[in-house]
Amino acid sequence: MIIVTGATGTLNGATVDHLLARIPPDQIGVSVRDPSRATHLADRGVRVRQGSYDDPRALRESFADAEQILLVSSSDLAADVVAQHRGAIDAAVAAGAQRILYTSTHGTAFDTPYPPLAIHAATEQHLAASGVAWTSLRNGFYGDPAQLLGAWQETGVIAMPADGPFSWVDRRDAAEAAAAILTADDPFDGPIDLTLPEPVTLADFAASASEIAGRQIDRVVVDDETWVAEAISSGVPEAVAHFTLSMFQATRSGYFSHSDPTLMRLLGRSPRSITDQLTDPDVR
Repeated sequence: MIIVTGATGTLNGATVDHLLARIPPDQIGVSVRDPSRATHLADRGVRVRQGSYDDPRALRESFADAEQILLVSSSDLAADVVAQHRGAIDAAVAAGAQRILYTSTHGTAFDTPYPPLAIHAATEQHLAASGVAWTSLRNGFYGDPAQLLGAWQETGVIAMPADGPFSWVDRRDAAEAAAAILTADDPFDGPIDLTLPEPVTLADFAASASEIAGRQIDRVVVDDETWVAEAISSGVPEAVAHFTLSMFQATRSGYFSHSDPTLMRLLGRSPRSITDQLTDPDVR
């Protein structure tokens, strides 16, 4: 059985949908904090059990009979996320899982300006020491492009700090790739980069946005301190502004410049491009 955590979320919810297209529902289970939000999966024959990264006992019970377990990275900003991940890995080992998979991020490293990369690195370190086969899905960045670009449709500019090359993937492609890895005949061991075939920059986004809008969208580089001050003045919490800045600092330091064809091979097609994502209202 394959057990998926975070299955009521966007990423792993889509992964479960792709699994259902590949294998019978009785081979799939989900571990979710609120089972009432997963009735649509239970109705399709998926095993639904309650489990939380903050409740190791319930988590172990929700992992029972699992051959593979896909752990989604925690989004609880108030928690000790590394401790949560370690507890989830330990619960998977205790439940007898033969392989543990984890949704990580490309560019993972301890020495980086962007804090999440160190969290993922610590989690991968614990996976490697677990004694169980493991796979880390190092996804490119994903989400609503508006979070990355700002209100370019209204302003005609993408005004952000200096950046560097990175991958911005469609979350649906990341979910499809995860399902392909979970159901593959041959195992994928260790960290797997799931990125665009070629990295992009905000200048590339500006070019795509110009094509879509039929008018010039300019990429404007804003000084770090100026950008933070403007973000705070517009209502962004100071901690959030500095956190976002750290991502731009990491891109221009080259942490996300690596690209890999694995995502394209898993999908059997080219991943959705940044132009596809800018024109698709379902991207979020």
